[in-house]
Amino acid sequence: MPQSSQHNYALILGGSQGLGYASALKLAQQGWNLLIIHRDRRSDFQEIEARFEEIKQCGVELKTFNFDAINSEKRNEFITELPKLLGESGKIKLLLHSIAKGNLKAMTGDSPLNQMDLQITANAMAYSFYDWSKAILEARLFAEQSKLLAFTSEGNQRVWKHYAAVSVAKTSLETLMKYMAVEFAEFKITANCIQAGMVETQSFKMIPGHDVLKNSAIIRNPFKRLTTPEDVANVVYLLSLEESNWINGTVIKADGGESL
Repeated sequence: MPQSSQHNYALILGGSQGLGYASALKLAQQGWNLLIIHRDRRSDFQEIEARFEEIKQCGVELKTFNFDAINSEKRNEFITELPKLLGESGKIKLLLHSIAKGNLKAMTGDSPLNQMDLQITANAMAYSFYDWSKAILEARLFAEQSKLLAFTSEGNQRVWKHYAAVSVAKTSLETLMKYMAVEFAEFKITANCIQAGMVETQSFKMIPGHDVLKNSAIIRNPFKRLTTPEDVANVVYLLSLEESNWINGTVIKADGGESL
């Protein structure tokens, strides 16, 4: 079990696939109990349930919820029920934000990026990290020395066509993380972002021209390969350890040196 207590849980927002699922599996293998919120179609449930079954085989407690984590009403309902889900002495020790819901429009053309596209993307990929963290904090359901983690990308600095809305969201996410790191510190909570290298997830494959980005990443990476979900999950696990308690308010790269 986690070093702190068997009653502590990791809450993962977006944990049915990609980086979120890989992180969930890694944490489960290390004894973490999990609460996973995901938003998926019923047609995908068979595959998703098979993934969740793999987590259960680790012998940990797993509770999953299929709803839109961006919906404030749904979030409030979940927070209200959270004490029952955690049990008498249960607390959230780790919150991992892995929501990948963004608009991938160019800024010119027949249907260019507009303000609503920017708002929807930022709400999903940035503001919701703060909203969930604040809601759990106000409910006093964080364990002592809890960890807040979210995924960012090199698109926070590099310019990729069709990536403007996501880039805006990622930079907002990182700014929120820094402020949370300072203002939540009095509650013994740390906040950090993990900047993953290029990972060939379903979300990545939706980016127009993703094959060009993929090939470029392989060439730039010192190890001449893409980052895998497992590479990133390993860093999530490292940051879940008590030994990482003094890491706060920073962006940690998990890209094998790709961004160099």
